[in-house]
Amino acid sequence: MQPDPSPGRSPSMPRLALASLAGTAIEFYDFFVYGTAAALVLGPLFFPSFSALAGTLAAFGTFGIGFLARPLGSAVFGHIGDRYGRRPVLLGSLLLTGLATVAVGCVPSYASIGPTAPVLLLLLRFLQGLGLGGEWGGAVLLTAEHAPEGRRGLWSSFPQMGPPVGFVLANGTVLVLSAALTEEQFTAWGWRVPFWAAGLLALAGLWLRRSVEETPQFRALAKTGRRSETPLRDVVRGHWRLLLLTGGALASGYAVFYATTTWSLAYATKQLGLDRTVVLGCIMTAVVLKGLLTPLLAVLGDRYGRKPLCLAGCAICAVWMFPFVALLCAADPLLMTLGFLGALLGMVTTFAVVGAYLPELYAPRVRCTGAAVGYNLGGVLGGALTPVVATALADGDGPPWGVALYLSGMALLSLSCFALLPETNPAVAGPGAGRGTRKGAAEAAAPA
Repeated sequence: MQPDPSPGRSPSMPRLALASLAGTAIEFYDFFVYGTAAALVLGPLFFPSFSALAGTLAAFGTFGIGFLARPLGSAVFGHIGDRYGRRPVLLGSLLLTGLATVAVGCVPSYASIGPTAPVLLLLLRFLQGLGLGGEWGGAVLLTAEHAPEGRRGLWSSFPQMGPPVGFVLANGTVLVLSAALTEEQFTAWGWRVPFWAAGLLALAGLWLRRSVEETPQFRALAKTGRRSETPLRDVVRGHWRLLLLTGGALASGYAVFYATTTWSLAYATKQLGLDRTVVLGCIMTAVVLKGLLTPLLAVLGDRYGRKPLCLAGCAICAVWMFPFVALLCAADPLLMTLGFLGALLGMVTTFAVVGAYLPELYAPRVRCTGAAVGYNLGGVLGGALTPVVATALADGDGPPWGVALYLSGMALLSLSCFALLPETNPAVAGPGAGRGTRKGAAEAAAPA
């Protein structure tokens, strides 16, 4: 990633980091509150003719549609980001996700409008994923393209703290409502309140981002006329191998995160019979600690390189999944929290540095599209199917060791993909780092 070639006053990095963190937190709040609702209430409300297991699977199926939409959102908003600037992406993606989330809270149940209800749910979940697919690329580039080289990992970790903040907001809201309302009240209307709250959060996010400046590297591209006319085509044709490797590399982190935060919630409440407030409290504790560790691990990435941390994170996930399942099945809050924390430690060791790592793999002219599509392709491979697969594998007596085997296999897949990617931190790999993978590397690294 080249230094800023354009003159002008230096922007406030803390202000930019706050804007990027706030936006990703709000958008991931929207995305996560759906996952929590899918684990707890959407099955009976929108798929009442199904058995309890089939209803949960169907609800998680609509959850997965959001992941399938994310690469499409990356392509659409990535085109905007590479052609017209990173700033429009920040505003448009936040608005789309917020409106779709509020609308989910307004959809009548199957009992009121029949089959139209799950169809509307599916459509709105798709729009949620579309908006979130564009958010990550814009937020990460806002910090990555403004940050000084030696601190790029640190500043680019702020958008990566957005997901845990969004998760805590979403599940904290559900936790309060669960404690304050009866089961009948929560099922009748209480679950809708977090979706309606997304409207206020979206307005707050738009206000925070209203004065965000365009990044220096995009200004340089616009000035020299070297923007890509067809960013997606350029990325797919020139860097398809890089896209597949980054998608596979990130798949494990997604799988582990959603197994921990979404599947575990459903399994613990329905299979183990635990109270949802207890399970949510355990998960939230682990997620908060994950968020606090993110900037610390990002600093290590600035000092020792992106790739070593990514490899270490995948290795932790590979060896921890069987203890994770055993601790979950112990049904003890302290042991469950330990299991969740170990799993998320592996995940965050990788994801703390990808905010800097992925943009550094692509040239500025296709960076918004390439980084975002690669990131969200990992979401499809690891996040979309994991709750469904894990729920199916856990249908039976005894600990769900099949889930542990599945997650460990995903971790080994990601480990192999990261091993084939280059180091991009110039402080570790030297000048010329981050030049893409072998085929198409010269074009990927060519100065814009």
